[in-house]
Amino acid sequence: MAVLHLFFWGGLLSLASCVPPIWSQPEQVHISYPGVEGSMLITWTTFDYTESVVEYGLWGGKLFSRTAKGNSTLFIDAGSEKRKMYIHRVTVPELRPGAKYVYHCGSEEGWSGILFFTALNDSTSFSPRFALFGDMGNENPQSLARLQKETQAGMYDVILHIGDFAYDMHEDSGRIGDEFMRQIESIAAYVPYMTSPGNHEWAYNFSHYKSRFSMPGETESLWYSWNIGSAHIISFSTEVYFYLEYGLGLLFKQYEWLQKDLEEANKPENRAARPWIITMAHRPMYCSNDDQDDCTKFESYVRHGRSDIKPPAPGLEDLFYQHGVDLELWAHEHTYERLWPVYNYKVFNGSVDKPYVNPKAPVHIITGSAGCREKHDGFIPKPRDWSAFRSTDYGYTRMHLINSTHIYLEQVSDDQSGKIIDSFTLIKEVHGPEAWI
Repeated sequence: MAVLHLFFWGGLLSLASCVPPIWSQPEQVHISYPGVEGSMLITWTTFDYTESVVEYGLWGGKLFSRTAKGNSTLFIDAGSEKRKMYIHRVTVPELRPGAKYVYHCGSEEGWSGILFFTALNDSTSFSPRFALFGDMGNENPQSLARLQKETQAGMYDVILHIGDFAYDMHEDSGRIGDEFMRQIESIAAYVPYMTSPGNHEWAYNFSHYKSRFSMPGETESLWYSWNIGSAHIISFSTEVYFYLEYGLGLLFKQYEWLQKDLEEANKPENRAARPWIITMAHRPMYCSNDDQDDCTKFESYVRHGRSDIKPPAPGLEDLFYQHGVDLELWAHEHTYERLWPVYNYKVFNGSVDKPYVNPKAPVHIITGSAGCREKHDGFIPKPRDWSAFRSTDYGYTRMHLINSTHIYLEQVSDDQSGKIIDSFTLIKEVHGPEAWI
């Protein structure tokens, strides 16, 4: 009997070892706002070709009463294995603003678990709440658990991940990227996960970033803009200033796009409807870190441009100032730093007592301390005049777009069990270039 028992279990183990993985099973599910009102874009991965289907319905209604179909794109990692995966994208249309939906995605060859999201409210009076951070990896993702819990508890309407994912998505023929996308699914499958590219996405012409994420527009997620509540949010790539081997033309093309987008956002009717202009990109113009990054230099490429190339490339500080950008969100430095309102290295506080009430220059926030294998960055001993608060705690930032005049931001320390270590309210009664007068 003992021999038979051993043979039976040994046979099962042998059979089990021969069963291939379920290559058609959906994984790495994440959602994003495609820039079209009343819609949501669902993205996921399989390792065999399948159909791309989302079945969904209103929360509390008949389950999976509606169906949307899309398509998949074959992505081949450029490493030595030439590993293949299929990235599926389905736009779910005609959603009721602010309504909650239950969905799953896949095909008859395999379905995801049951998931849910809330359709974005397209009203300009909508008061959305964000979590924002950069530089989160597979190893040492210290803020991840807290973000997972808070997202599923309904604390956020949108996530802004401001560059640097997985560390690095292309490693081990893309398996590190797979693992990261699985890790964030418990966040990104429930609220729009909006992204900007960072320097850690450089490999193979940023192909993993451009293929895995699905942002609005036609520029493979490198730069785009969208509206939510009383804000116009612009995401762009700082990496075009540094990876010139991937095309100097991209730097000028993005700059021209930014000019046109800002001009459109500043048309009187548009600025009246969406008075806040918020930018997000990876490498900051300013920082008081001690690591010799671009932002530690007076003539930062991102801030001042590049005069060492022909034709010279313009920087972004003047462009943003001239168009009245209100708030600039950055990462890259593995720290948190809040700046006083600043332009051209000069502080332009609203007043001595109320620096963030009607400031005379844009406000910058650096939030790159979500947690990664490269640990923390250090600060110079004496902060610059424009540095208002800084911390090396692991953590992330919350932002509440309250209305057309008030934005509240606070910094969460994961090292201190979720303690709020910094907060302020940005108040602007006038928006646009005239706010600086």
